[in-house]
Amino acid sequence: MERLNSGGLFKDMTLNGLGAPVLVILMLCMMILPIPTFGLDLLFTFNIVLSLIVLLVTIYAARPLEFSSFPTVLLVATMMRLSLNIASTRVVLLEGHTGAAAAGEVIESFGEFVIGGNYAVGLVVFAILVIINFVVVTKGAGRVSEVSARFILDAMPGKQMAIDADLNAGILDQEQASKRRQEVAQEADFYGSMDGASKFVRGDAIAGLLILFINVIGGFAIGVGQHGLSAGQAATNYTLLTIGDGLVAQIPSLLLSMATAVIVTRVSKEEDMGEQIAMQIFGDSRALLISASVIGLLGLIPGMPNVVFLLLAACLFGIAYAMHQRAQQDDKPKEVVPAKSLTAEEKELSWDDVQPADVLGLEVGYRLITLVDVKQGGKLPDRIKGVRRKLTEELGFLVHAVHIRDNLDLPPESYRITLLGVPEGEAQVFPDKELAINPGTVFGTLQGKRVKDPAYGMEAVWIDPAQRDHAQTLGYTVVDASTVIATHLSKILQENAGDLLGHEEVQQLLDSLGRTAPKLVEGLVPKLLPMPTVVKVLQNLLSEGIPIRDMRTIAETLAENATDNADADQLTSKVRVALRRLITRQVNGSGDELSVITLDPELEQIWLKSLNTNGEAGLGMEPGLAERFYRSLAESTQRQEMSGEAAVLLVNPQLRPWLARLMKNTVPALKVLAYNEISDNKQLKVIANIGNESAAATPA
Repeated sequence: MERLNSGGLFKDMTLNGLGAPVLVILMLCMMILPIPTFGLDLLFTFNIVLSLIVLLVTIYAARPLEFSSFPTVLLVATMMRLSLNIASTRVVLLEGHTGAAAAGEVIESFGEFVIGGNYAVGLVVFAILVIINFVVVTKGAGRVSEVSARFILDAMPGKQMAIDADLNAGILDQEQASKRRQEVAQEADFYGSMDGASKFVRGDAIAGLLILFINVIGGFAIGVGQHGLSAGQAATNYTLLTIGDGLVAQIPSLLLSMATAVIVTRVSKEEDMGEQIAMQIFGDSRALLISASVIGLLGLIPGMPNVVFLLLAACLFGIAYAMHQRAQQDDKPKEVVPAKSLTAEEKELSWDDVQPADVLGLEVGYRLITLVDVKQGGKLPDRIKGVRRKLTEELGFLVHAVHIRDNLDLPPESYRITLLGVPEGEAQVFPDKELAINPGTVFGTLQGKRVKDPAYGMEAVWIDPAQRDHAQTLGYTVVDASTVIATHLSKILQENAGDLLGHEEVQQLLDSLGRTAPKLVEGLVPKLLPMPTVVKVLQNLLSEGIPIRDMRTIAETLAENATDNADADQLTSKVRVALRRLITRQVNGSGDELSVITLDPELEQIWLKSLNTNGEAGLGMEPGLAERFYRSLAESTQRQEMSGEAAVLLVNPQLRPWLARLMKNTVPALKVLAYNEISDNKQLKVIANIGNESAAATPA
């Protein structure tokens, strides 16, 4: 068995898995073992190519997270370069007395060709490279990494809340939300790692400077003391070799420093840096036109380099003209072919001209057309599909498609949501801004247009997209205009789910149930109950926030009780009892204990007598008592919400339908349940009792 396991282990060790250990062993060998000059040439060339590849990958990456392994690559490349410094230092000090070719052709080329064999020039060039690398690039990149890491970590709670908001609005499903959460965590890890990795680059620049001085001083001492060279010859040989070695190391170091600066200063957009710069710098022809005018005027001044200036001005004019022509072509309205005019004789009115009201409609002002036009990058249709998909899964029936159209009678930045042709919601959004919603725990204020969130009435501010990260850092939940509309639509659909269900939808549900329980459906409709009664029961359930996914239980309950009572409201109460586990779980989740508010028995008896006396007229309640009753329930509900628990009023089954209708508008957050609608495995905890005389909530 051990042999089999060992064989499996060796079988799983691929070349990819051996790459990192081999690289570490190679670096140790470079530090300890002597390397021939050809090996040094090969490794130095590989080091330059690797640095160039890393820089190009950072430039062409659409988002920083596409190169999430960059901090590790940076560390490995830095350690490899330092190992090469140690190996080349050994060769320079041992063989430097023989001449400039002692450390290989790469170092010789950089020492002879690049700086012309003049070690004074080499020192100046090396000093300039070190200053650029250490003072400018590395220091700036390190500061950006530090600030980015801090702001990314501070913004994490706001980003998580935004993901939760999109998930609740149906814009994201569970898989997409999980992926977004992973991206947020990866982003925080990446910038945190970059904050530390930038210190490697800074330390590498300092190490390169120290190695130069050590090699020059050590080589001069060895050349004069051990090999008997003259002071001038020793200085020339060892200085040229050391500077060549330093330049070979500093150029890859500068490339990696530039890669670090590029990746930490990137803005996370789905485009590479070249596209981003070209679109933003050359996107406005006015900047090119003014620049061409200035450089052209300078080219006309006598004594200036006229040819170069005028040639560049002509090129800029040409580019600006081409961009202007392209912009005009894009903005040119498409030719509309006028429809053939029809006379009264050619076109007569018919029933086809009578347009039925849309079940669900969305009307937008003309400035919001970009949000709904997919060709212009509009995301709202996809968001609405996500809302429909989520509600269809939750409610248990197919939610109707939303008919979207423009309405010139609306203000340009307004939209209207209609249900069965009747407006149910209307608000204003700004497509070029984002809405920062205050969830109740923010740590600062934002500059922008202050409004109320259309869906839930929370305090909110319309801000510029550039303020998004700052707003999330302060604790705001930031969403775009499409998400605002989709969330508003989702809330309206949830509140009016009962009105969306009709005979056609119920027939589809029964047909679907008939494929698994044909006898149940055949015996229910129309033998026991007519279709309108079944529709009314399902509408009642949806209006009270109960999904109808469990059609089997609903149908069985209707079949069992149809012979005793065919009243839709009475049957709804019977179905609610059958769905008590679902109802209780909706209210309390998986908790074992359910906190409830109860009525004083005397008050319950008075209302039961009133109900029996008045019949369909409902409960008889004195106005003063009603006001105190509502106030007490509102206070108890608020206390429950502040403690993070649902507010539940537990009443007699006969009173529940009437009190539920009363509470729906007066205390909407309060759930009214009957005694027999509580799951058997729940323990009840009475937190308040509403009395008769004062109608005050007395803590239990």
